[in-house]
Amino acid sequence: MDFRYTPRQADLKARAAAYTALLIPYEQQAEEAGGPLPAATVRELTRAAIDAGVYAINMPEKWGGPGLSLLDQVIVEEEFGKVTNCLWDIPWRPANVLAYGTEAQREKYLLPVIRGERFDAFAVTEPGAGSDPSSGTSTATRTGGGWLLNGEKWFVTCGDIADFLLVQADAGPERAATLFFVDKQAPGVRMTRVPRFMHSAVNGHPEFTFTDVFVPDDDVLGGVGNGYALTKEWFTDERLMIAARTTGAAERALQLARDWAVERRQFGSPIADFQLVQGMLADCAVDIAVNRAYTHQVAWEADQPGADPKTLHAKASTAKLAASEAAGRVIDRCVQIFGGRGYDRSYPVERLYRELRVDRIWEGTSEIQRLIIANELIKRGTRALDLPLP
Repeated sequence: MDFRYTPRQADLKARAAAYTALLIPYEQQAEEAGGPLPAATVRELTRAAIDAGVYAINMPEKWGGPGLSLLDQVIVEEEFGKVTNCLWDIPWRPANVLAYGTEAQREKYLLPVIRGERFDAFAVTEPGAGSDPSSGTSTATRTGGGWLLNGEKWFVTCGDIADFLLVQADAGPERAATLFFVDKQAPGVRMTRVPRFMHSAVNGHPEFTFTDVFVPDDDVLGGVGNGYALTKEWFTDERLMIAARTTGAAERALQLARDWAVERRQFGSPIADFQLVQGMLADCAVDIAVNRAYTHQVAWEADQPGADPKTLHAKASTAKLAASEAAGRVIDRCVQIFGGRGYDRSYPVERLYRELRVDRIWEGTSEIQRLIIANELIKRGTRALDLPLP
């Protein structure tokens, strides 16, 4: 196995790192504003991401995207994870399942997103349906030329800035899970609340209600009844990217804690001389190294022809579970190394501490990831999670 980056991947990592460095100066501004940045600033940073080739990184060149493999995307997202206040949302990553749209849907919805002209948001979670999406109560009822959509969705990431939503609802009397394109300005769509969370994110996670929202047949994504399959594919992709971003966030936290430990003096010596501090630094380095390697491995496997979707789903869950929980351990140690200053909101480690907590919840809780992994083991044995043989 050759784990070295190709020259192209090394250049990609450098470009992603340079773009992340462009975002970092806006962290404090976003924190003081409670998250949002001025629209003009976001437009400028969006343009910079497009110019750097790190925007809509999961879309092919033929549609205007960079055409990156999943491993390439992990390399980029790991760098993005180093910035706080979820500023990595600015170099937008469209929902991967938009690629399954018809040509007309692609022209209407996807291509403007790739150009940075529109935004999408994925609406799955409901007040009574979080970890169990099958318990959702949103419905789509047949009507002339389309569907009437009714229901409620929560935690719609970036729904406040989105122009359209991908809404999962049960269609017809068969309750066939289906994804619908829904224009946010359509009659009957109402954004009811934008909750304030622990982290001060540049974009929000609002709640929506849908009351007799008409959706034409042309705005069904992937066909009636294919909603769960598409959502599962979306989850696989997102969980892998969370693994990458949390690894990057942990790396930044460790770098900050290492520099602080070398400079900070107590009892006449740098605190880096103290073995208890050294132990925390070493444990952080191990957590980061192991999870970077595994996340890269799974991304590489996913890029191979004939990769099994069920196995990849479980492996993405493994990567997400391991990396997000490891990042939680890393940032906890780093805050401890900073002492009182680690509890100060003007320090990045404090912001990372708040932000990394949600990675064990969204896109499937740690407990759900464990169930997915265990189910794969029970059904297919331990070999299911091995590195595939040629």
